[in-house]
This record gives sequence, structure tokens and C-alpha cells, in this order.
Amino acid sequence: MKEFRLSAVAKQEDRSLPQVRVDVIEHGTRARHGRDACVIGGDITFSTSHLESYCLAEWEPAMFDALVLTAAIEFCDRTRRRHVHTWAREIELRIPVHEPERWNDRRVSDALHDALGFLTGDVWSISFTARSNPIAKPQQFSFDIPREPCAVIPFSEGLDSRAVAGIMHEELGDRLIRVRLGSKAFEADTSPSAKKQPFTSVPYRVRPRKLTNVESSARSRGFKFAMASALAAYVIKAERIIVPESGQGSLGPVLVPVGQAYEDYRNHPLFTDRMEKFLAALFSHRMRFEFPQVWHTKGETLSRFVKECKDGPAWTDTWSCWQQNRQVSVDHKKRQCGICAACMLRRLSVHAAGLTESPQAYVWENLGARTFVAGAAPKFRHASHGQFEYAIAGTLHLDHLASFQHSAINRTAYELAVSQLSRSRGLVPSDVRAKLDRLLAKHEEEWKSFVASLGANSFVAKWAGHS
Repeated sequence: MKEFRLSAVAKQEDRSLPQVRVDVIEHGTRARHGRDACVIGGDITFSTSHLESYCLAEWEPAMFDALVLTAAIEFCDRTRRRHVHTWAREIELRIPVHEPERWNDRRVSDALHDALGFLTGDVWSISFTARSNPIAKPQQFSFDIPREPCAVIPFSEGLDSRAVAGIMHEELGDRLIRVRLGSKAFEADTSPSAKKQPFTSVPYRVRPRKLTNVESSARSRGFKFAMASALAAYVIKAERIIVPESGQGSLGPVLVPVGQAYEDYRNHPLFTDRMEKFLAALFSHRMRFEFPQVWHTKGETLSRFVKECKDGPAWTDTWSCWQQNRQVSVDHKKRQCGICAACMLRRLSVHAAGLTESPQAYVWENLGARTFVAGAAPKFRHASHGQFEYAIAGTLHLDHLASFQHSAINRTAYELAVSQLSRSRGLVPSDVRAKLDRLLAKHEEEWKSFVASLGANSFVAKWAGHS
């Protein structure tokens, strides 16, 4: 089993890793000498109404501390760029909390460092001190929650999120509670007349005031989304957290990592296993992360949603692209780029499900064009070298995943994945092998069909070597 942590190896081999030293501070206090300050209420801001949306039961200060921790981790992750040839960074973080003895407990601290180091590939050293000023208890509301909630599911604009929420709702009905992720709802209607709903948004925003060397890999997002979901499950005493990611998005980034980057475990069972251990130590409440679609492609998930769920047509309202407005606007209207890894997987999946989208949903309207630039919308004038590299990386990732099981070079990684997943999911290796083989074969079938549909002269087919 790969109980290997890049962070530990990197620390042994390279004593000159990029360093991030941050003190989270309250207003009126100062960071220590040589540390960057992360100010609660400045670099990290909380939405009172969205914080209250988590107050369905007796308020526990540890919940607020968990959110501060999550925000501080995001702050650290974003504020120091990784070196080109060295992935890991040494990150020292100190956070004021209400119950430092609880957070510094060896079981909690060890599990936290294990989960975070495994997720990000960095060397973390996190300590906790006592707060100077306790947080005011948020107002408590009575929300329309079933008496016996069964599970929570993180919910966003994403295609998998919408589809799996719909599929699981068919099974669980109102016992499935959606936890809103992302920042889109952060500044939603907060007027007294607005309908009160639970878990309306991640209740904080991170906006570093000194953001000059931003890191874009965003591996800490996995911790953020897992923690937001776990806090909701803890509040309503649910034991199940549904991870909506399909197989290509969950297992693919680990089976076929991009370039020399550390494997992306943000939606992988090996990371959530570690989060379960951390959360049990912190809250004394057992929660289980489940992956109902991990052995299926995104196309299969979408197809099932459209066929089985009343809100199936809502898939067209979902959003997969992660690029910023200024990078993917046509006539001042934001579109999905259509060529990053997330967009390419979306387009592949829509084709696999036998569905269609308007070409104008994307900046790169025509993937069948002979050249990369020719595929963009006629009025788009900002094609960059960075977008060109993202497009190649996204194409080759899907192509390499399609050929993964046929290459002898990948046998060690394949057997390792089988061993890890069998232990994680409580399955015998032969069952995991059969499920993984089916997933990879289905992805290969869908990918080849999609590329063929673009034509032998398309730039995508050329990059994938299918022309």
C-alpha cells in the first residue's frame, strides 16, 4: 500500500523548500516576527447569515474554529507559488481557537497533518493557541430538516454534483441534505424576507490583501469541500457524506497525474479515509464518505440522471469550467472555455450520453477545427499560450487514461490502485480489478467515439494521435 507522503520525502531530500509562515490573528493583535499575518475579518471574512445556516443545533465554538482552520489552509495554499522543479512547500501555520487543548490533542493533530500532507503534498506544521476574544454565538434558526436525515451531499454548479444529487434524491428523498459549495451564493439575498435555508454556502471567503505570487493548483479545495460537508453532517448527526464525483474525476487524476505534479487526491477515497479519521478524533462522531458513481464514467452518470430524474433537463444549467471571466468571455458574456481538462471531460460525457449542447456554450466552439486557434469563437481575440497548454494537457490526460490499462508501464500503478482501493472500499481485490477494468474500458470506448466524431483532421485528433 502506498503509505508514502511526498511531503515527508521532499523534506528529507530538499532542505531548501519554499517556506510559508503564517499567523492567523484577531483584530488588535500582531503576527510574530517573520510571519505573514492572516487577519480574521480582513483576509478571511465570514458571512453572518451563511454561518447561521449551519446553526441547526447547539452551537459549538469548535465548528467556527474548523472553518477558520479551513480558510487559513486556503490562505497558505494560495499565497506562495510552488517552484517549477519542486512541488512541496514547508508551511508553518498558527491559529487561535477556543479550545486549544482539543486541537493540540495528539490524535487530532496527527490525523490533521496526515490528511493535509497527503492531500497537498506539502510539509505542514500547524499549532493552535487560545483566542483572545470568543466568537459571538450565531443566531439559531429552525430549518425544515427531516427528523431522520440520512446523508449530506456537496452541491455546486457542476455536472456531477447536479446529476448525483438527483440520482440520490430518487433513493433517499428528503433525507438527502444538500450542502451548497462555491462562492456564488456567498452574497445571496440576506434580507429578513429571504427564505431561510440550511447550508446555503461555505460561510467564509478568503481574499488575501497581499496576493502577488498566487498558486493555482488549489489542492486545499479538497479539504475545504470535505470540511463543509462534514460540518453539515455533524450538525444534523448524519453519518453518510455522498461524494458526487464519477470515476474519471475521482480516480483519473491519480492514475494519470499531470506532468511532474503530485497526484491529485482531492476527490479520491484515500484522502477521504484520512478525513474520516481526523473528523472522528475532532468531533467524536463517525462519518463515512461514499462514492456511489466512482466505478462509472461521467457520461454514464449523466445518462442515468437524464433518464431517471424529473430534473434531468437541468444538466444544461451546470458549469464545469474553472477559468476566470476575463479569460473566457465573448462579447462580454462569460462562457465555458471548452478546452481545459474539466471542459473536455464534460464534452466527452455529453457526447457519450447521446446529448448535445450549443457550440456557443464554449469559447472553443469547434473542436473539429484543423487548428487550435481556428476552433475558437470568431469574436474571441484573446487565445493565450497558457490556454493552448491547458488544452493539450486536458486532451492528453483523457487520451492517456483511455490507454492506461493497455500499457505495461502502468502495471505497477494499476496494481497499487487495486490494493489501495480494495482496502479503502472494503472490497476484495478481484472485485476492484473487475470494476476498475470496466471503468477504464468504458472511458476508452467513449473517448475514441468522441474523438472520431470530431473528424480525423481536428486538432484534438492530431494531439491524441488519432488522425
